[in-house]
Amino acid sequence: MRNGLIVVGVLLLLVGLVWVGQGLGYIKGSFMTGDVKWFWIGVGMIAAGLVLGVGALRGRQSRV
Repeated sequence: MRNGLIVVGVLLLLVGLVWVGQGLGYIKGSFMTGDVKWFWIGVGMIAAGLVLGVGALRGRQSRV
């Protein structure tokens, strides 16, 4: 479960970075290019990915 949360957190982080790049116009070829709304959505995705990933890393260690 912990590894799954870390993977989801990393994926959210990466998608957020792409959306920030598109929102700021650095990544071309999408309807999101140059739309600042997608920058803010990307920032939210990055924050969610960090919270989820760091929370999974800092969570209770399983005792096997």
